[in-house]
Amino acid sequence: MKYVPRVALFLAIPAILFLVPWWTLVGAPTEGTGLLFWLGTAVFALTFVGLPASMFLGHGPAQSDAASIVGDTLLGIAWVVFSWSVIGNVVGLGLAVGGVHDPARSRVVAVGVLAVSVALVVWGIIEARRVPRVRTVDVSIPGLGRGLDGLRLVVVTDTHFAALDRLRWSAKVVAVVNEQRPDIACHAGDLADGSVAKRHPQVDPLGKVDAALGRFYITGNHEYFGDAQGWIDHMASIGWQPLHNQHQTVTRNGDSLVIAGIDDPTGVGLPGHGPDLPTALAGADPHLPVVLLAHQPKQITAAAEAGVALQISGHTHGGQIWPFHYLVRLDQPVVAGLSRHGDHTQLYTSRGTGFWGPQLRVFAPSEVTVLILRSAPASS
Repeated sequence: MKYVPRVALFLAIPAILFLVPWWTLVGAPTEGTGLLFWLGTAVFALTFVGLPASMFLGHGPAQSDAASIVGDTLLGIAWVVFSWSVIGNVVGLGLAVGGVHDPARSRVVAVGVLAVSVALVVWGIIEARRVPRVRTVDVSIPGLGRGLDGLRLVVVTDTHFAALDRLRWSAKVVAVVNEQRPDIACHAGDLADGSVAKRHPQVDPLGKVDAALGRFYITGNHEYFGDAQGWIDHMASIGWQPLHNQHQTVTRNGDSLVIAGIDDPTGVGLPGHGPDLPTALAGADPHLPVVLLAHQPKQITAAAEAGVALQISGHTHGGQIWPFHYLVRLDQPVVAGLSRHGDHTQLYTSRGTGFWGPQLRVFAPSEVTVLILRSAPASS
């Protein structure tokens, strides 16, 4: 009986996702009768059962890659159709006020929702699977020495190597990173979904990233759904330095900067893990500016209190599939871009380099980020 609430919730979510689209695309335009009504209802019923079943087989104990691909794709399509069905019904209310009556009104809405949904799903798949665009942002850092002015810090994050084999995509991302001539390369977490044994071939091209002053990696929440320590060890084995509540001082032309990293908050469930900023900064020169890698934007609160100059985060994916960013915003202070927090701290939130789950990105393009650090007068 203790599992009944979880099962009910597991079934309630797809029920909500499918009920509104069913009414919009099948129930209302067919007036509940005819061959199209029964065929459409059968399709929705099969998908309603197939989504939770494939998600359980894909992400549950079985860890079936084939089921994961099916379930994730169905989830993404369901979200797109649900969102635009809601919008379509609002448009339908406007048509009703304008004097358009059923069944013509419902059929216009159904055709419009279907056309927009198909177009966005196709476009979203193309956007998700493409090599990310490069986004270049100048960041002014008070107290940054002139010898570090113009330092190029290239960020990838949320690669989420998973059931879909993206080995060639991984190699192309590495080529793009190297084309940016990074002084420092960073991976801000959510490296892969799954074990090192299953996913390391997709991750291994990252070993070819070339950054003169260092390559740094932190854990995201998804590492803690699997083998976080295994990924920390593997990234170290291919030449990246994990910052497991640690820091390193980098120097160029006689001036220095602290690069620190902390664990994702999800890590508190694993002994020896979990974010610990005081430990990460222990022994660092307090007069040097600090760039902090922290997977979730909401970790900015502690960073601002500690006087960190710049926090780099991912996690949000920019919402990934519009309008999901509105829900992300309920949990995180920022969804994407450069923002200021307190008097001395900035936060850059990447939309992510890959995608999680549904192979769709709608109005939330992926990115490889080049942060160019600029010297600025120290704040008073």
